[in-house]
Amino acid sequence: MKTALVTGSAGFIGYHCCKRLLADGFRVVGLDAMVDYYDVTLKERRHQMLLQSSGFSADTRRLEEPDCLMELFETHKPDVVIHLAAQAGVRYSIDEPRSYLQANLVGTFELLEAARAFPPTHMLMASTSSVYGANTEMPYGETDKADTQMSFYAATKKANEAMAHSYAHLYDLPITMFRFFTVYGPWGRPDMALFKFTKAILNGDPIDVYNQGDMRRDFTYVTDLVNAIRLLVDTAPVRPTKDAPNDETDSLSSVAPFRVVNIGNSEPVQLLDFIKAIETATGRTAIQNLLPMQPGDVPATWADATLLQSLTSYTPQTSLSDGVTAFVEWYRDYYQV
Repeated sequence: MKTALVTGSAGFIGYHCCKRLLADGFRVVGLDAMVDYYDVTLKERRHQMLLQSSGFSADTRRLEEPDCLMELFETHKPDVVIHLAAQAGVRYSIDEPRSYLQANLVGTFELLEAARAFPPTHMLMASTSSVYGANTEMPYGETDKADTQMSFYAATKKANEAMAHSYAHLYDLPITMFRFFTVYGPWGRPDMALFKFTKAILNGDPIDVYNQGDMRRDFTYVTDLVNAIRLLVDTAPVRPTKDAPNDETDSLSSVAPFRVVNIGNSEPVQLLDFIKAIETATGRTAIQNLLPMQPGDVPATWADATLLQSLTSYTPQTSLSDGVTAFVEWYRDYYQV
């Protein structure tokens, strides 16, 4: 039985990822500090459900805590590592940048050091579409230059990519960075638009719509994201050689077993259409409070997922209406509204 270490296991994506790995027969070790960035009760409930499986064990220390990850790697010697733990949120990084420094930079450093000491067969690490920053040419491709991050959150994630590449090169660690695009679905994060909009619309409260609604996002349903991650687990990058150089259309590094992969629906949706989908699913009309663009935000995201398809033969398939409906049904059931 293979062992997977999943950081951020009580998080939105982490919970779904652990659930999928357990279903596929992995023994899963989850690490999550249960920080109170949002409702800890939601995180605890996710872990409680995972702990119903005998294949799951949980550790609630902070990944940046010295020796925490080293101890976990030494004890469990994971075959696969999926690094999802991070301080998330573009807007929060403007108010609390130090939390991003600790979790995203120091925490990822501790992970890389532990992997150097006890190498897994493959590490998959979460990045974000936010690293594309001020790029205006779309869809975003993995080989596009990405040097103009618009928030400190995005900057820490781009730094994570650079840190991981150096360890992949120096210590021959196979690492895949996946950049995901506006993930949504049941058990989602309360700070994200779908959760906030659904709550407000059902309560009859106004919703804040930034940039006067002139925003586009490449919404990716969480099950599609997890399917892609699971397929990428079995697609570890290999360091190119003179006899087998890397393909120019691939993001595989020329000097390391390291690759970047977009995971997105490849169908950008206007924010106002997204709101209409929520209105349809709830049967309510939103009261819109139109506002200017927020600092650190970008007007659009759009993934080129060609590389994902070529590596895994998989393309995200869930329609926005189906995904939003599934979330609203979960929300109504969980909060009994």
